[in-house]
Amino acid sequence: MSSKSEKKIALITGGSRGIGAATARLLARRGYHIAISYRERKEQAECLLNELQAFGVEAIAVRTDIASEADILHLFREVDRQLGPLQYLVNNAAILKPQMRVEAMDAERINQILTINITGTLLCCREAIKRMSTKHGGSGGAIVNISSGASRSGSPNEYIDYAASKGAVDTLTIGLSQEIASEGIRVNGVRPGCIYTEMHADGGEPDRVERVKSAIPLGRGGQPEEVAAAAAWLLSDESAFTMGAFIDVTGGK
Repeated sequence: MSSKSEKKIALITGGSRGIGAATARLLARRGYHIAISYRERKEQAECLLNELQAFGVEAIAVRTDIASEADILHLFREVDRQLGPLQYLVNNAAILKPQMRVEAMDAERINQILTINITGTLLCCREAIKRMSTKHGGSGGAIVNISSGASRSGSPNEYIDYAASKGAVDTLTIGLSQEIASEGIRVNGVRPGCIYTEMHADGGEPDRVERVKSAIPLGRGGQPEEVAAAAAWLLSDESAFTMGAFIDVTGGK
């Protein structure tokens, strides 16, 4: 077993399903030790840990409400305690609410989306910086923020609040990449398009990808593994000169 200082340790928020789980599997295959956060799906998270550990890496799951600063602090402390110094963060945790026009939205819905998708992402970045930044005694690292093609389309008639939150994530990615570039941390983003995940059910239309795929230039929806591959590249040394950039995994849309 390598020493903790030699281990590649990655935290993936919202890692129990979909894009987060696919990213965890890919990174584990590549030798990363993995921490995932989950909010409700304990059984799914534990099943995923068994898969990850079969690759010969350490893996932990920590129940975390990304809307809670106290939970986020606990999450990062558990990574410190159980795995060691964090080097990689994938901000994947996000929520989507049922499709709705803006005139029907209330403040409770909007604030819940903004708190998890923006505030939670910012706080996770904050805690990662405290651990990775050479200014704070860290050895550097990489952050990948999972945004959405909705940040460019705006998702009219469906999820303008979600799209707006992802637009904020894009702005965060650009600004933070410049703020901490000299401290050994690279920050980039991935914008998935219509991907076959359970998240569409959260929006009230489980088969949404089938409905919209004809408008995608490639003529199909994407797979979580295709998004994971983009995130993994941005974490890797192969993208060492890539900073403040976005990979659109949208099938050309």
